[in-house]
Amino acid sequence: MNSISTIFTMDIYKPYFNKNSSEQNLVKIGRTAAFVSIIIALAIAPILKTLPQVFQYIQEYTGLVSPGILAVALLGLFWKKVTTHGAIWGTILSIPIALILKLPSLELPFLDQMMYTCLITIVIIGMISLTTNIEEDDPKGFSLTAKLFKTDKVFNIASYIVCLILSILYILFW
Repeated sequence: MNSISTIFTMDIYKPYFNKNSSEQNLVKIGRTAAFVSIIIALAIAPILKTLPQVFQYIQEYTGLVSPGILAVALLGLFWKKVTTHGAIWGTILSIPIALILKLPSLELPFLDQMMYTCLITIVIIGMISLTTNIEEDDPKGFSLTAKLFKTDKVFNIASYIVCLILSILYILFW
């Protein structure tokens, strides 16, 4: 509920419906979004009850969008020529590609569908990025530099401590 409330309020309501909304109004909108999400969940729950494996159902339909997002993340991190247009179109087109690969006539296993969707999406992003003029690309996109990945000394030490604590807990309780 918290995630749905935050995403709706900060990513949809505030930027598109009321840019100058007060904090009190945003809290009220967030609470309303959480309440509506509960109502939707209550309506969907009886439908999910009839499914033999709900987790598999959720995974399959998450698999419609996750390969496209993975393709964008991989190319965004490892290829400097990727453009915002390529990333957006790749993400959008990955959904119909995943749906096509879900056709019963293809008889592809779920993980193979996701892999092929990701690979095809990478090719689409690459083709669009290579044919997009970088000067015409969306100015809201940002370039990754080494400076974005620099962390503070205190953060690094705290991270090592957390990793050490987790390692000790795994050793003790596994």
